Amino acid sequence: MAAPETADEIRDVNTRYHDGAAAAYDAKWGIDFGEIGRRQVLQKVRKALKADLGVFDRSLEIGAGTGYFTLNMMQAGVIRSAVCTDISAGMLDTLAGNAARLELDVETKVADAEALPFPDASFDLVMGHAVLHHLPDLHQAFREFHRVLRPGGKLMFAGEPSRIGDRIAAYPKRGATRVAPLWRTLLRARPAAEGWSDGGAENHQLEGSVDVHAFVPSDLSAFARGAGFRDVDVIGEELLANWFGWTNRALEASADQADVPNWWRQYAYHGYLALQAVDRRVLESRLPPAIFYNLMIAATKA
Repeated sequence: MAAPETADEIRDVNTRYHDGAAAAYDAKWGIDFGEIGRRQVLQKVRKALKADLGVFDRSLEIGAGTGYFTLNMMQAGVIRSAVCTDISAGMLDTLAGNAARLELDVETKVADAEALPFPDASFDLVMGHAVLHHLPDLHQAFREFHRVLRPGGKLMFAGEPSRIGDRIAAYPKRGATRVAPLWRTLLRARPAAEGWSDGGAENHQLEGSVDVHAFVPSDLSAFARGAGFRDVDVIGEELLANWFGWTNRALEASADQADVPNWWRQYAYHGYLALQAVDRRVLESRLPPAIFYNLMIAATKA
């Protein structure tokens, strides 16, 4: 598929891809709404905001997907009232199902991040996870984030790909793809059907077109400052964990999921958590943010 060129084409591709991927999204990315999920989300939020969290009266999540951030934060008592937006109605349907299962009351609304359908100064927190790199006009999006925040409100986005980190991560991905046939032979796993984790082969073809940005830290800072935010801070997270995680994810994606043994899943999952802890405790405070796979940005509305 040719890469989308206009803002409308980018929005269309993202809507179609995420609608198709919604049903299998949590399984594909290992999204958890239990104790582990809550702990991981709160670690990210505390890291970004560099403070005791307290409680946010009303939050807005941009590109909320299936609810990973909002629902875990609500379960932890960090958010009292939440609105979740996404350009994909399919994702919000899955989010609503997750919220109902967890007995949480969340408002959902299909919305474009660059034209938010909310009054000025409506929220105490505007946040998102792995969403900014999908948005065609980030200058306008950040202006909208600033507009709907109350004075003193917080902005926080996590899980945004760094330009250098993304290039580095390509090596373990390519290496895993090369050894995947041997790995499947050793595990006696059949090859996966094309697009099994993305809603089918046709939807799988869209995946390479949904990401339109990778960032250096100064990019994100400039968007926030240009929109009027103060106390802007960009930090990096996950280096070893992402090399390990992308290698294992590429291997697993090549196989029929029924044939991947539980012992392998446990090794991959716990290994990722262990390396995530090494990144957090040892590397993130010592290495420049630009080399990490993910970037986080936090800021305050004056």
